[in-house]
Amino acid sequence: MCEDNHTAVTKVLLLGFQNLKSFKIPLFVIVLFIYLFILIGNLLIILTVLIAKNLRQPMYIFLQNLAFSDILFSSVMVPQLLYVILWEKGQLVIVGCLCQFYMYSFIGIVQSFLLTTMAYDRYLAICDPLRYSSLLSIGRCYQFVYLSWSLAFILDSAEVIFLFQLQFCDSNIIDHFFCDLSPILKLSSSDTLIIIWQDFVLSLITILLPFLCVLVSYMCIIITIFNIPSITGRKKAFSTCSTHLLLVFIYYGTLIALYVAPSNGYSQDGNKFKSLINTVLTPFSNPLIYSIRNRELVWSLKKFIQKQTWMQ
Repeated sequence: MCEDNHTAVTKVLLLGFQNLKSFKIPLFVIVLFIYLFILIGNLLIILTVLIAKNLRQPMYIFLQNLAFSDILFSSVMVPQLLYVILWEKGQLVIVGCLCQFYMYSFIGIVQSFLLTTMAYDRYLAICDPLRYSSLLSIGRCYQFVYLSWSLAFILDSAEVIFLFQLQFCDSNIIDHFFCDLSPILKLSSSDTLIIIWQDFVLSLITILLPFLCVLVSYMCIIITIFNIPSITGRKKAFSTCSTHLLLVFIYYGTLIALYVAPSNGYSQDGNKFKSLINTVLTPFSNPLIYSIRNRELVWSLKKFIQKQTWMQ
């Protein structure tokens, strides 16, 4: 409870992009187009993997879940972003603000775990192909998927429980377009030291540790590829993991630029722009990259669309 001379905050005001008035309509149209592409592209990936029998492989099951997480992430973030861009501000009840951060963090953890399991899949496919089917069966693949979602739920819930115990008094202004952890903690009138340390430990477990696992996996993959005698064999082996490697680069690259790289040299608008890139680029890259680089998925997708057109 706030003290007698302080007012409890029930709603927060998101300032959004105050300095982009002349560019707000083009930005709104661009973000809306990207959002529709994310929804349609990832939905097509989900349906194609679900229907095509030749795609019932661990790699595509992981990709299907990654596509679903992208749809969920975009649906949580982008509609609010579009509103803030159009009206130059936004408003959320404090519970809604905390829930938005929870979903933002939860889906981010899920994607980190999924990308790690996809790296393990590529490691087995290239470094230990003879035991691939026994070490990563379809049943074990689904176990990894369930573990990624459930572990992310448990870990993120532990942090959010403390967030819901924070007090917010007097000030209700967040100079951002969504409820990220840093502006939430700045807004709170409670002691946030425990949450800061908790978030640090959570980041080590859910971002740094998976990233190190991905690095080790690809170090082994690169060594194995260079030991392949034929150039054709090297190209074929590298092509099987290049798509996932590009997704890893985009995902962790945006996170490092946003949360690890020093932001002292950037204005607040610069930090918002980096958050904007993270919000729209990562889910946009999944269907875009796989529609260009994965021939098997593209072929199955074309076959699925042709079948639906013929049925109509």
